[in-house]
Amino acid sequence: MAAELHVELVAADRQVWSGEARLVVARTASGDIGVMPGHQPLLSVLESGPVTIRTSDGGTVVAAVHGGFISFADNKLSLLAEVAELADEIDVQRAERALDRAKSDADASAERRADVRLRAATAR
Repeated sequence: MAAELHVELVAADRQVWSGEARLVVARTASGDIGVMPGHQPLLSVLESGPVTIRTSDGGTVVAAVHGGFISFADNKLSLLAEVAELADEIDVQRAERALDRAKSDADASAERRADVRLRAATAR
């Protein structure tokens, strides 16, 4: 079994992150999933949630992902997201304001997006 897997995190408008990892945790339509080197092939729908990548050099990359697909084969993991932001790109105060606004407007989908962004930003 290989010690690492190649990961590509791509949003509709850009490549967000690419590199080698030992573990990737993401939320799928079937629930949270952890993918390690040698995992069985998979194809699933990505749900909104933080994605955590444990890199080969011992680091951690966290991104807020909103929808898309995840696929794994031949030790290559592709996360194709509608929208994705790395945790260090997220303005926490702006995300907090967006969450407050979504709650006051009773906008469940906006509330979910803001919550995911905040969880990703505070996990860094």
